[in-house]
Amino acid sequence: MINTHQDELYTVIIQPEIVWENIEQNINNFSVIIDEIIDEHNSVDLIILPEMFTTGFTMNPTYIAETMEGITIKWMKELAKNYNFAICGSLIIENKSKFFNRFIFVKPSGETDYYDKKHLFSFAGEDNNYTEGKDKILINYKGWKINPFICYDLRFPVWCRNTDNSDLLIFVANWPSKRISHWQKLLLARAIENQCYTIGVNRVGHDNNNLEYNGMSCIINPLGNEIINLQHKPGYGFFILKKSELNSIRESLPFMQDRDNFNLI
Repeated sequence: MINTHQDELYTVIIQPEIVWENIEQNINNFSVIIDEIIDEHNSVDLIILPEMFTTGFTMNPTYIAETMEGITIKWMKELAKNYNFAICGSLIIENKSKFFNRFIFVKPSGETDYYDKKHLFSFAGEDNNYTEGKDKILINYKGWKINPFICYDLRFPVWCRNTDNSDLLIFVANWPSKRISHWQKLLLARAIENQCYTIGVNRVGHDNNNLEYNGMSCIINPLGNEIINLQHKPGYGFFILKKSELNSIRESLPFMQDRDNFNLI
């Protein structure tokens, strides 16, 4: 069954363990999970994966980067076409000898939108190994307007400000457990201040830097109420986002009409 309701977006978030710098194994692991999802939910519009979902948050892009014609994007396009859904998450992309932490959004048609991470995590040396993105983007999919962001971007509310009348903000991350309370609070704040659905997708497990990740991937409604939280275990969650709920909230609480206008460079 295919979802024919433009008002609704059948959405899945996947919270995985990630095998360090092993692209093929991670793709295989996600393929198994996605097969389970399709067996359980015969209608899915959007699947969201975490930041650097094929490698973990590595500072070794020279050895692991792909191109926009690489195996991961080919895999994403094949899934999107075969199952008629969009799939997104970030991975390491090389372009003209530069490396990007790039959010990739693949539609069923094969059309691909991408966003390069603006705020590089200097605390871990990301700014020394990757090139900063310059442009915020708006993705249009099935009548929904979507702003994608990556991990550290979450700490910068001006960059994340809903100046596009977006319906959905997506944050993909490798957010460590030692600061997980910040993740939870900031996601709630972004949802409330921007009056839109907000989704945060994190990972679990440990990486080769001995960092622990404890998930807490979630879907939050435009009032700042948590709808789904995957807590600390690997797995996935399914929820139907509804445009009618979003519009009703904005009409009853028209706070966005008084927002500031920021000139983003």
